[in-house]
Amino acid sequence: MKVEQIYTGCIAHAAYYIESNGEAAVFDPLREVQPYLERAQIDNATIKYVFETHFHADFVSGHLDLRKKTGADIVFGPEAKPAYDAIIATDGQIFEVGNYKVKVIHTPGHTMESTTYLLIDQLGNEHGIITGDTLFIGDVGRPDLAQHVVSDLTEEKLAGHLYDSLRNKIMPLDDNLIVYPNHGAGSACGKMMSKETTDTLGNQKKFNYALQEMSKDEFIKAVLTGLTTPPGYFPQNVLMNIKGYESLDTIIDRATKPLDPEAFEIIANETGALMLDTRDAEVFAEGFIPNSINIGLDGNFAQWVGEMIPDVKQEILLITDPGKEEETITRLSRVGYDFTIGFLKNSFSSWKESGKDFETITRISPQQLEAEYKMGQPLVFDVRKKSEFSSEHLLGAINVPLNEINQHLAQFPKNKPFILHCAGGYRSMIAASILKQRGWQDFSDVRGGFAQITETTVPRSEYVCPTTLL
Repeated sequence: MKVEQIYTGCIAHAAYYIESNGEAAVFDPLREVQPYLERAQIDNATIKYVFETHFHADFVSGHLDLRKKTGADIVFGPEAKPAYDAIIATDGQIFEVGNYKVKVIHTPGHTMESTTYLLIDQLGNEHGIITGDTLFIGDVGRPDLAQHVVSDLTEEKLAGHLYDSLRNKIMPLDDNLIVYPNHGAGSACGKMMSKETTDTLGNQKKFNYALQEMSKDEFIKAVLTGLTTPPGYFPQNVLMNIKGYESLDTIIDRATKPLDPEAFEIIANETGALMLDTRDAEVFAEGFIPNSINIGLDGNFAQWVGEMIPDVKQEILLITDPGKEEETITRLSRVGYDFTIGFLKNSFSSWKESGKDFETITRISPQQLEAEYKMGQPLVFDVRKKSEFSSEHLLGAINVPLNEINQHLAQFPKNKPFILHCAGGYRSMIAASILKQRGWQDFSDVRGGFAQITETTVPRSEYVCPTTLL
């Protein structure tokens, strides 16, 4: 049986495509559906079903647009209550895709409607399971997200359901089945996912911590320990997936409005739109529009947009590298940010050439930081995650994780200089742009971040392996 994984690294997302005898099905598609349409066209196949494993929190699914363009039926598992027409399957129900069969296995725990799909080939052999966020490679879905949407659920109750689903529904299945999860390492839907994106169920029974022998109470403690606060956009994405959303075509049409510097400035002032600059950190530092925020497109863009912009309905004006406008709009829409209202024509160069004011951010090399330490103890802020900081950090540095910076602005002094760094320079430039927007001036950012600082003599704490940290 051929199962094609269509993986999108920037949000660590996996969709799946199967085809048999001219009929196809797509599982957990992204917002932009053209790749799935093109894939089916290659096979001269009709997309018959769009299977959803659950109401996703970390991205807006493409199920509605895919149905609109193909006429495919949307399928959810038991207990799903979408605000649009869909097939709500029963536990054990079987769907036919050409000569293949897809069996519904209700596996509540990550969410109450979470469902695993068992794939059966043309000979009747069980091939694999598309697990959504129920079972990852090396991890399981965090059971604390649905409670942010459904008030009578608790993370403990959901974790208990997940324990039962794994023990009673997943683990009795054949060891040779291939596990096809919805996410890999880098997703915020789990805490210790592998960089591998498929494995056999037998291997997962051996090596996945959540599938080892333990009581339900022990399981609940294990899966809830060490969870970070979920990004604020997660509940908003869930509601969009439940209630529906505008077509991506409509969003792109509305957003792709080139604006000259004068019009850009007028609209920014009149609307209060967020000016989002997606250029590389080094380029941004050399010159940017006052009050704009930098989140580079060539990093974990969608994740950090979701972390740093609390409202998906925030109006956005873009400054991108020329030709990257539509890609940026699409990647914003993947996580529900549908209200881009225009972009700066010819990027920042047109702003600079117009003679309008712009700002810069001072970047220093690791060697310059080393020199600062030799002269005395500089004030250093490390904006990496707590676990990264606990693993190893510069002696005397203060940890303010980037996703918490708005809650800890008072820690940054305005009357004395300080230095920012992260792991490689991407996150610290986001932090620097936020601080500039809020009025801080006397600081610098370390080019290359901690990765390059470790090549100097700057004193560091003793290294602790991250796998031993909660």
